[in-house]
Amino acid sequence: MTSRADRPFASSPRRRRFLAGLGALAVTPLVPGCGGSGSGSDAGGGPTIPAGPTVPPAAGVAGPAWWGFGRDARHSAVSAIATQDLNRIAWRTPLDLAPQYHGSALLTHYGSPVITSNNTVVLPVKTGAAGGFRIEARSGVNGGPIWSAPIDYVLPPHNWIPSVNLALTTGNRLYAPGAGGKLLVKADADSPSGALQTMVFFGAAAYAAAPATYDACVFINTPITVDAGGNVFFGFVVTAANPAGLESGLARIGGDGTGSWVSARLVSGDSGVAKVATNSAPALSPDLATLYVAVNANPAAGTVQGGYLLALDSVSLTLQRRMLLIDPGNGTTFARVSDDGTASPTVGPDGHVYFGVLETVFGTHNGRGWLLHFDAALATSFAPGGFGWDDTASIVDASLVPSYTGSSPYLLMVKYNNYRGAGSGDGANKVAVIDPGATQVDPISGRPIMREVLTLLGPTFESGNSGPVVEWCINTAAVDPFTKSVLVNSEDGFLYRWDLASNTASQRIRLTSGIGESYTPTAVGADGAVYAVNNAVLFSIAR
Repeated sequence: MTSRADRPFASSPRRRRFLAGLGALAVTPLVPGCGGSGSGSDAGGGPTIPAGPTVPPAAGVAGPAWWGFGRDARHSAVSAIATQDLNRIAWRTPLDLAPQYHGSALLTHYGSPVITSNNTVVLPVKTGAAGGFRIEARSGVNGGPIWSAPIDYVLPPHNWIPSVNLALTTGNRLYAPGAGGKLLVKADADSPSGALQTMVFFGAAAYAAAPATYDACVFINTPITVDAGGNVFFGFVVTAANPAGLESGLARIGGDGTGSWVSARLVSGDSGVAKVATNSAPALSPDLATLYVAVNANPAAGTVQGGYLLALDSVSLTLQRRMLLIDPGNGTTFARVSDDGTASPTVGPDGHVYFGVLETVFGTHNGRGWLLHFDAALATSFAPGGFGWDDTASIVDASLVPSYTGSSPYLLMVKYNNYRGAGSGDGANKVAVIDPGATQVDPISGRPIMREVLTLLGPTFESGNSGPVVEWCINTAAVDPFTKSVLVNSEDGFLYRWDLASNTASQRIRLTSGIGESYTPTAVGADGAVYAVNNAVLFSIAR
């Protein structure tokens, strides 16, 4: 174990002030991000953001692609290639040219890079304080620039700054969000030539007739999900009347270019539903027939931002079933489906669905929330996991954990922080592999939860040589089945390899000195390089 007493933003007094303020918030709570610190609201100055490499791009490397958030349309986050050792920072490049710090915290979600099968890394870059974006494509080997293009995407209404995510098809077509609900499309993500084209789910002619109107009131608010057939799904928010009669909902653009959409309010059958949950990526069943999407209410003072998980026909977008998301701590009240998190449905190999929520009253489950568990039809619920806040579970084949003696064919890797200052939280912040087919008693609530198979305590103390440890900082963690390991970011500024055979942090590399920030993803390149985000910078880690 190491200490980080020299880093004042992580000091326990600051953390306690931050967490103490959570219970006083009447709207969507300012819940712990990576570090759980920095409760101020005034943007402050931060460290100088390094420029990206300017060297000529290296030759491409053939390998498996990383198509989007959580890698695939089920958000399994399972790599198809062995990851390289965490020996060196091969290159780094900023994701944000004007990051907005709140005290010492960075409450901005950064999207996952996408990586082509030719090892081109494509990322969105925020260029201004309040917005402005461009896309950069870089060599996965040395970070050399291949192409870049400005995009007109505008952020939806928000508290914490939402993530901006790109997506690839299996045919290497790149999708990016644009203004007015349109998608920006590049036919070949590897090619330095070829301009971005547009696709509009409600019709190109309708958009062309009133582009300023749509740009001012229609905002894509989720990551883009693409299935194996090239069909594209995403949520959008509408803030004003418009000629097409759009209201907030879910959009689909088929592989043939045909667009359609459905109102979140109407498809859910509940007038209290306002939209698809911000930052929550739609997910597909293994047979691609069912689309799972989280919808929620708008945040409002004195109310819980509750919602549903919907199962929709992935072609017609008609409702198959809805599941009201209830707090397992009491079994009766709405769980919080917060727009400040990025929790997205994960679909298991058997079709079961997992989705993270916050407890109704913040702190009653130590700010951990719950990982809800449903069958494929959303007809039956099972024991939840003991953590769900701002986390999308990764799939771990049971064979990757030699010590496992249970009967489940797969397990789930989740963040497992226990926030000091929230409820009975003691700062024993962990990551965990949990069993969706077995239970234990939750030490916080006394209710059944998924059984812990492995846990790993954070290796760095907040201060001194004992007591609370700094948080794990992950919202979707890449799983490497070849080395039986998981790649996890920590708030201490290190990227760790969690070896599932030895249950140890077998490798680590320092990215920064550490910062309190919204949780971040890891991803794997076509050559096995590991990608991690820390302090508004994307790092490529290689042997």
